[in-house]
Amino acid sequence: MRAGFYAMPFMLAGLALSFMWHISVGAKPVPLHTVFDALTAYDSTIFEHVIIFNLRFPRAVIAAFAGASLAVSGALMQGVTRNPLAEPGILGLLVGASFAVVMAVGVFHIAGSAWIPLIAAAGALVAALIVWGFAAAAPGGSTPLTLILSGAALTAFLGAFITLANLLDDQSFENLRVWLTGSLAGRDLSVFFWSMPWMIGGLLLAFGVARQVTALAMGDDTAAGLGVDVARLKALAMISVIALTAAAVSIAGPMGFIGLVIPHVVRLFFGADYRLIVPYSAVMGATYLLIVDIAARLVLAPTELSAGIVTSMLGAPFFVWLVRARL
Repeated sequence: MRAGFYAMPFMLAGLALSFMWHISVGAKPVPLHTVFDALTAYDSTIFEHVIIFNLRFPRAVIAAFAGASLAVSGALMQGVTRNPLAEPGILGLLVGASFAVVMAVGVFHIAGSAWIPLIAAAGALVAALIVWGFAAAAPGGSTPLTLILSGAALTAFLGAFITLANLLDDQSFENLRVWLTGSLAGRDLSVFFWSMPWMIGGLLLAFGVARQVTALAMGDDTAAGLGVDVARLKALAMISVIALTAAAVSIAGPMGFIGLVIPHVVRLFFGADYRLIVPYSAVMGATYLLIVDIAARLVLAPTELSAGIVTSMLGAPFFVWLVRARL
């Protein structure tokens, strides 16, 4: 345990470098020393400083927090369900949150940044209940396969409704169309400030239950024998997952596979102790999405891809490999 934490300073240094690199990349590249100067001694008379603080810094902050939130939510889902394929996107939470936001903003025209995280959380909660209900009702109960099939069915169903609503009123969905691809372009900090309490609360709750999630990996009966209140633990973990998923969707749109890939990479290097998996997933998830968004801007420059498209392109092959290895 103690040896595992020795790597944290290096991980945080990598996150800081990725953050600086992310800010320096754009239509007009900015030297890293200029980025450092803007962050430490902002001068509104310098054009590069204004660009960094008004456009690039908010985008980097949103990428880091969204990546950390999705990675930790995926780690918790895998630990609590003991399902290596569990992830907010695969189990329908992302589409549930997205559907709720799209209906509220695009159809019912509910405005106000303060409502978006709450609406996304409600959508994610309902989606989770539906997926788990379908899986539990299937022959053999809630297995990794039934959960995946239920999540895929719900994703297709709600995705069809999102597309239908878009076709019926494309004018109202003009701003949501890019958001639905998981794009970080043009994001400001208004929604982020309303989502930040959800993120911080979800992360703190994840850190608080991490030790008990490790015990849960040995089975519900064994964990209960060790003094773990299993029902309470699963409820707290689900609250954390929903809060983190809702916050990430609110600020960055639906981004799949981050919660699947990152926890498995963390386990590969640091083992199965969730006291390490949770914090390392947060740091690695933030670093990962920053690097993905850099790649999204550079691969087809000057054309820019959505970061959500890149995460899907990278995560889908990993998912296929994991299915072949585990099922």
